[in-house]
Amino acid sequence: MAEHADSIMFLIALLGGYLIGSIPFGLLLTKAAGLGDIRQVGSGNIGATNVLRTGRKGLAAATLILDGLKGAVAILLARYFLGDQDLVVGTAAVLGHLFPVWLGFRGGKGVATGLGVLLAAAFPVGLACCAVWLVAAKLLKMSSAAALAAFAAAPLFALVLSSADHALMALLIAILVFWRHEANIRRLLAGTEPRIGKTAK
Repeated sequence: MAEHADSIMFLIALLGGYLIGSIPFGLLLTKAAGLGDIRQVGSGNIGATNVLRTGRKGLAAATLILDGLKGAVAILLARYFLGDQDLVVGTAAVLGHLFPVWLGFRGGKGVATGLGVLLAAAFPVGLACCAVWLVAAKLLKMSSAAALAAFAAAPLFALVLSSADHALMALLIAILVFWRHEANIRRLLAGTEPRIGKTAK
């Protein structure tokens, strides 16, 4: 009976995290602002970096905040209603952002949502990752490089500042983020990755 209940809790956490993470705020905000489909702009991504390419800094900031909040809300709701389900819900929320069912499973790259998950799951870990992102973005002027640096450090931060479970969650999220940044990594290695606010060729 207990195993059955645990399975139900797991499925609720998985589905709930995925659905919250799959809300495409970048697309919704740009359409509401009369800018059309953000997937037809720049890289075709629905995240804040691509929204910035419309020239609307306010919309990009709102997308960044809301994408981060959905990751945090997924964790907080799961803790309130289900107990300790951080690993499942956090990973599912990022998967929802990357592969939203509403958009044919073509979503964003998981950076803001992943940081939101880390901030809510273990605030010092999320804060440390945000600090790495800010420093790297300031120095390199490339959002992708900053994101990769932050998530590469995330499992280590989680292991030192939180728990093994959070380190595993951070590792899974980092793998997903690196996977979705495959094209960016190729451009970084080739020296052709665009600066923040510019469009990838």
